[in-house]
Amino acid sequence: MKDSSYPMAEDPELHAYVDGRLDPLQQAAVEARLAGDAALARQVHAWKAQRLALRDMHADVLQQPVPPHLLQAAQVLDHRSNRFVQWQRWGGMAASILVAFLAGWAGHYQWQERVTTVATGSRATGQFVRQASVAYSVYVPEVRHPVEVEAAQQQHLVQWLSKRLNRPLKLPSLTPAGYELVGGRLLPGDSGARAQFMYQNANGERVTLYVGAVEGAPGKGMGETAFRFTNEAGVASFYWVENGFGYAISGKLPRPAMLVLAESVYRQL
Repeated sequence: MKDSSYPMAEDPELHAYVDGRLDPLQQAAVEARLAGDAALARQVHAWKAQRLALRDMHADVLQQPVPPHLLQAAQVLDHRSNRFVQWQRWGGMAASILVAFLAGWAGHYQWQERVTTVATGSRATGQFVRQASVAYSVYVPEVRHPVEVEAAQQQHLVQWLSKRLNRPLKLPSLTPAGYELVGGRLLPGDSGARAQFMYQNANGERVTLYVGAVEGAPGKGMGETAFRFTNEAGVASFYWVENGFGYAISGKLPRPAMLVLAESVYRQL
């Protein structure tokens, strides 16, 4: 049994628990550990949400067979470094991310061609909101570094992200709804930079606004402004696209509460 001072991100036992790879005794031990450490329990919950979101985002890739040349390359690396046992200890979460990365990297040109020929506005917006949900799951649990630029530097934050997204951004205020700006960060997207703004209420509950360009078939779905709702891995999001630019507000609130926030953001933008 490890105490809570052990670096969480490097604890293979926790990752194995997230992926359901422990025997009943080990699982019970980890659950007892989580029951006595609220911060650790929150982090593990966030990992579970992140894992589900990542697997959903790359579901079509994960179901494809790994190309033979990649399997051969993996065998060569395994022979040279003998790290296969260590990879197993990382658990299913790390393994699935590795497979998704390798398969996506190997099929880059094939995937790019597929997107060019069959992608629609609906598919592009679906990918956009999934990425917004993943970004929420990754950064909302952070205690020390939830944002890159804090709310105290709001003017700099807006100017910086506007320049990187090549579009003037307006930062909505959610103060009337009880949420104050925490800050924001720059994130990568399919068609360039994306921005994430984080807000928090007096109870410590956080929501994020994720914005960025959304690629799609010209004239198809790019002028839509109607709200759409999704709930992926417990993360509720309202999202919309206007003139090729997407907006998604995400949180773990009931749908009516999220709609109030979404309408407030839409009116201000």
